[in-house]
Amino acid sequence: MNRFILLATLAALAACTEPQSPLIIKNLDVQRALPGTSMGRAYLTLVNTTDDPITITHVSSPDFGRVALHESVIEDGIARMRALDTLTIAAGDQVKLAPGGKHLMLHDALSEDSEIVFVFYAGDTPVLSVATRTDTVEF
Repeated sequence: MNRFILLATLAALAACTEPQSPLIIKNLDVQRALPGTSMGRAYLTLVNTTDDPITITHVSSPDFGRVALHESVIEDGIARMRALDTLTIAAGDQVKLAPGGKHLMLHDALSEDSEIVFVFYAGDTPVLSVATRTDTVEF
């Protein structure tokens, strides 16, 4: 009888848990624009928790005029930055956005609030919303 109650309780708790987000962010590092400039950067790791690839088409934030996906590349021995139309994270895999590679460009800060919010979209569907406090973000 006790075993039945334990199993029923565990099943009820599992049914009450919130579904896991299809994406998880690790190691978010937001670097606001330096004085005299209008662009900051954000680096992070996106982890796909699903069995299907997820393609990020754009990122928004109420804290910036625009957030753009970018990639630094070396062309003819010269470092260049180019915009990315999309960013695909393979099923069960992760993509690291880091200095010298893929990253988010943060254009025109709209506030200096202590919280920064990012929303990641696959098409018109938001797949992840994350907020971080600036007192925990490296500048």
